[in-house]
Amino acid sequence: MPTLNRGELADLNVFVALVRRRSFRQAAIELGVTTSALSHALRQLETRLGVKLLNRTSRSVVPTLAGAALAEKLEQGFALIGEALGELDHHRDAPVGRLRLSVPRDAARLLVTPTLPRLLAAYPQLQLDISVEDRPVDIVASGLDAGIRYGDTVPQDMVALPLTEELRWIVVGAPAYLARHGRPQQPDDLVEHQCVRLRLGNGALYRWELGGGAATRTLDVPGPLTVNETETSIQVALDGLALTYCLEWRVAEELRDGRLEQVLPDWASPGAPLCIYYPSRRQPPPGLRQLIEALRQTWIERHP
Repeated sequence: MPTLNRGELADLNVFVALVRRRSFRQAAIELGVTTSALSHALRQLETRLGVKLLNRTSRSVVPTLAGAALAEKLEQGFALIGEALGELDHHRDAPVGRLRLSVPRDAARLLVTPTLPRLLAAYPQLQLDISVEDRPVDIVASGLDAGIRYGDTVPQDMVALPLTEELRWIVVGAPAYLARHGRPQQPDDLVEHQCVRLRLGNGALYRWELGGGAATRTLDVPGPLTVNETETSIQVALDGLALTYCLEWRVAEELRDGRLEQVLPDWASPGAPLCIYYPSRRQPPPGLRQLIEALRQTWIERHP
């Protein structure tokens, strides 16, 4: 069995990242190096092995037949290495290393950010690398360790653990808007109102879901504005321009101080909890257990 030195292992890791990302720029961002450094590492590896591994064009990076076979084996090998290193976490007093996460904006604001001071103070050798985006993310292909999403959107081949209880989705409006346009009394009244339409991370328009169970109503509401993130939709409602649909948790402060009012309270919709998930074929990465405990504690403290 040949012995690999540190440089050769690093070049193999570069190659795997390039195959996974199919982009020199994206792989460089993941590894924290320059694209020229990646090109140099790949040339070294191909010269040393005597085999062309990647076909590179101006638009894409595609593995050759030999490169694809090698990448598949290397992915399995690096996964085993990651599991072995992760198991060392059980023998330490505290986790060590980098934990890479994909988190939607609402979860980042409501759950992750409030947890960071306690978590990082307790585990100073843990490094969090957080990608905040609402679109669906393949955490394996993106080289991430775990993700947070609503439970009903987590891929079925993942291990998913709830961080919160069931969440509630509500319709809200500013007092100024309700004074001008009146207050809807039933879901069908929304077709006569200005509403903020929501575009999901996959590009589809979201139809508002009101109520629960057999009584659930799903409406394609009208409105002059379509947005793809919560912050803007809530600001539009605060400005008195339209009604918006959002997590009750997200606007708790605005509801308390009267800047927003809940509309159609009997039609609040129950929703899946926020869950953290990771690939089922891997051991949990270092620090994941501690992160889950801290996130759950934040939820409990804010929802006594």
